[in-house]
Amino acid sequence: MIQKTRRKTAARTASKRNEASVSELRIGGVPQSDAENAAIMHATKHRLIEAGLGMLLEQGYNSLGLQTLLTETGIPKGSFYHHFKDKEDFALQVIDTYITAVHAGLDECLKDHERPPLERVRHFFELTRQKYQEDGYLGCLMGGLGQELSGVSEVFRRKIEWCFSSIGERVATCLEEARDRNEIPPGCDVRQMADLLVDCWEGAALRSRLRRNPTSLSAMLDFYIRSVRL
Repeated sequence: MIQKTRRKTAARTASKRNEASVSELRIGGVPQSDAENAAIMHATKHRLIEAGLGMLLEQGYNSLGLQTLLTETGIPKGSFYHHFKDKEDFALQVIDTYITAVHAGLDECLKDHERPPLERVRHFFELTRQKYQEDGYLGCLMGGLGQELSGVSEVFRRKIEWCFSSIGERVATCLEEARDRNEIPPGCDVRQMADLLVDCWEGAALRSRLRRNPTSLSAMLDFYIRSVRL
């Protein structure tokens, strides 16, 4: 609790310094370069997205209060609306940031040619399981928001479905290599197998959140790899 309070205080102090710099630029004080001003704006947006990611994971979309977010980060409302049109736009950009990180981790694992293709796939999901554990088994942001919003928002439904599909596409490419190397049956549909893995993982992620342990994730991954391997 003490550390959290210190972080809030530091965030407010940093925000005030940033806002003061921007104000000087507006009222004719010592001007900042375009690069410095852009860096301030980028840091503010990044801080909002990072805080929003944690809050969306823990609370969901409907329970996310913008005032709570601003208080947590020490950022004024005007700065929020400089970067985001509204709460929906903010959440969509948080999802974009989240899936970009997922893609980066996925690509790093699947392009590791020191490992056989199936082991690359396993390694990515093992790292993801470890990250869930570090986060307190809050699970997958897309899975949580998908359950909460897909029935009421077409915008979020399409966005989250695209995110899952993009993961399946990358996994399918690796499974195709596994098929070429006779690690999995030669006649299998690798895209179907990849989508099935994503679907099963999301279900297991929900159970791990309910149980607060990784058993469901580990059992699902072991079963999947064992089932598809020749």
